[in-house]
Amino acid sequence: MIYLQLFLSFLQVGMFSVGGGYAAMPLIQSQVVEQHGWLTMQEFTDLITIAEMTPGPIAVNSATFVGLRIAQAPGAIIATLGCITPALFFVSLLSYIYRKYKDISLLQSVLACLRPVIVALIFGAGLSILSMVVFGGNAKAFRNVDWIGVSSFAVAFFALRKLRWNPILTMCLCGVAGLGLHVLFGV
Repeated sequence: MIYLQLFLSFLQVGMFSVGGGYAAMPLIQSQVVEQHGWLTMQEFTDLITIAEMTPGPIAVNSATFVGLRIAQAPGAIIATLGCITPALFFVSLLSYIYRKYKDISLLQSVLACLRPVIVALIFGAGLSILSMVVFGGNAKAFRNVDWIGVSSFAVAFFALRKLRWNPILTMCLCGVAGLGLHVLFGV
């Protein structure tokens, strides 16, 4: 039964996450945190962090990690298959349709209308994760602000946007800084 739940949950993620991994985050959160309770919000945030750092699409990595956590290797395989099955089907179909009808303005209009929706999904997922970083899962009050998380976000954002640092270098340095703070101060 758990295998069927994993497959169907990630089949939904794979089917409705138009726009890539960041757009899939709200759907993954809905399935694994809210509907099934397989992960807490803190575990979900950690999952997204790991899924972003590992090679491959975020949705597929998330499916693999959740499946592994819930039902070991068979669960990882089944959840991953659930996630990629719609993509295999739709990409094949859309490739055929796009090659055949790419010059029709209706198709271009549909694609143009989807762009703002994808931006909204990514923005919503980003706000959800930022809220977790800022408040650490506690009630949203000023006294609950995680200042180390806010500082890490601000420094990383500055390094990425203004100094144009490499994102991988920035993630590694933030990870080392977090490890150092934990070792030194137990934070």
